[in-house]
Amino acid sequence: MPSLYANEDKSEDDTAVVVKFFTPDSYWTWYATEFDGTDTFFGLVDGQEQELGYFSLKELEAARGPLGLLVERDTSFTPTPLSEVRDNIAVLL
Repeated sequence: MPSLYANEDKSEDDTAVVVKFFTPDSYWTWYATEFDGTDTFFGLVDGQEQELGYFSLKELEAARGPLGLLVERDTSFTPTPLSEVRDNIAVLL
């Protein structure tokens, strides 16, 4: 996974979402494009709103959905351009 700031000069078409995390009992999803190797990710968060920003591994480990389910990593997710992920989310809305 690219380190933090590795994609800052790239377009969304050229930036790959590498890992997808989600809560199976809610609509929250985190799409990681960069990682500092320890705790901090950068990517797209799709929850109450859709925004690019930082989120931490500790936050993901502590988060629970309404039924108390843990955040999971989507093991079937393959790297996808950020622009395509945004387009797919828009279709679901």
